[in-house]
Amino acid sequence: MLDRSGGDWRICGVSCRSAAVHDQLAPQDCLYTVAERSVSGTRLRLVQAMAEVLVAPQNPAAVIAAIARPATHLITLTVTEKGYCRDPATGRLDSRHADILHDLQNPSNPRSAPGLLVAGLRARHQNGVAAPTILCCDNLPQNGAAVRAVVVELARRLDPHLADWLEGNATFPSSMVDRIVPATTPDDITQAEQQLGVRDLALVVTEPFTQWVIEDRFAGPRPPLELAGAQWVDDIRPFELAKLRLLNGSHSTLAYLGLALGYRFVHEAMADQDLRTLVEQLMRDELAPTLAPAAGLDPRNYQRRILERFGNSALPYPLSQIAMDGSQKLPQRLLAPLQERLANGRSAPLAVLVIAAWILYCAGLGRSEPYKVDDPLATRFREIAQRAGGSAAGLVAGFLDCSGVFGAELAAAAGFRRQLTTVTTQLMQHGVRAGVRARPGETTHG
Repeated sequence: MLDRSGGDWRICGVSCRSAAVHDQLAPQDCLYTVAERSVSGTRLRLVQAMAEVLVAPQNPAAVIAAIARPATHLITLTVTEKGYCRDPATGRLDSRHADILHDLQNPSNPRSAPGLLVAGLRARHQNGVAAPTILCCDNLPQNGAAVRAVVVELARRLDPHLADWLEGNATFPSSMVDRIVPATTPDDITQAEQQLGVRDLALVVTEPFTQWVIEDRFAGPRPPLELAGAQWVDDIRPFELAKLRLLNGSHSTLAYLGLALGYRFVHEAMADQDLRTLVEQLMRDELAPTLAPAAGLDPRNYQRRILERFGNSALPYPLSQIAMDGSQKLPQRLLAPLQERLANGRSAPLAVLVIAAWILYCAGLGRSEPYKVDDPLATRFREIAQRAGGSAAGLVAGFLDCSGVFGAELAAAAGFRRQLTTVTTQLMQHGVRAGVRARPGETTHG
């Protein structure tokens, strides 16, 4: 955008956890390279939009000051689904979250992303600085409203006047970002060094495809992001649902089934004809029918593009990275469309198969070799598995009791519970390959 328009917009990056990104970028004057990889080659591009990177645990006051300064007009967030400290089932602030409990007691020295936001916004309000635009870029349905609910609730607990000010002045537009970006590996850095002649420790490796759709609701000045391909819309919902369900839902499918079959990367799993056929059927028969028609959105073409992108062997994307934090991801990716289908008297047997595979993965039964389950509920999942003692019914009952994942309505659906138990039992007895090859079709419930 700056290349096309000039201007004085810059980015101040904030890490809420680790200093790793700061330590990579600071010695490089915040410059980094983007490597776009496809089977036809690699395109390298130097990004010069970063001005500084702050590390919140090291200096929260600097982060709060950056949020509060008058020159800050746009605050974007990419902190993963779990970074908002919200209950996935209710969408409300998780008041029992350790970081939220800390931030309520120490509002000027916060740990969480919502806590940092509220502290910075409180300083803006006290100093008479106009409210900013807060733009979520994470994979949450109606992510702007989701962040608004969490931030306003936390603000209200600390300062009701601040909450009123936010509700009346700040804007929280939703956005949908679609681009596959695997974690950078040492081999990626070495390969780029051979092409660049310099070693870029902050290298970002990605695919050529990119899409950023943003609701046009800004509280103040906005950068002309359309010059770099961003699309302004009045309603983000059709686009975000298509991405969450078709792309992200298919990604999770490949992760839990592919890992169980011994694959490491997305393109390897896609080369398995059984898995590819299942993903195609899941998107076509169970997920796409839950999407409402929308101008500018072609679900069939989007599905074709997804299959092409998943098969990009030049961009190895670890299935283990996708499998992380499933308790935070599956509610919007697969459980929501499944629940909609059940409410309309339709079944979703392929989605149930994936959920059963996820349960076995989280219970430590999803692969032949040992592995670590990386999830905020990992400890609870281990306890459920121990209590179940190898019983599929016990596993399913324990997981359905996780109301923050399934929600009360879905957990109470007797038909769903029976089907999930049956499929989990079949996977335990006959293996994932047999389950994938069976590919049960839809049934209609009266």
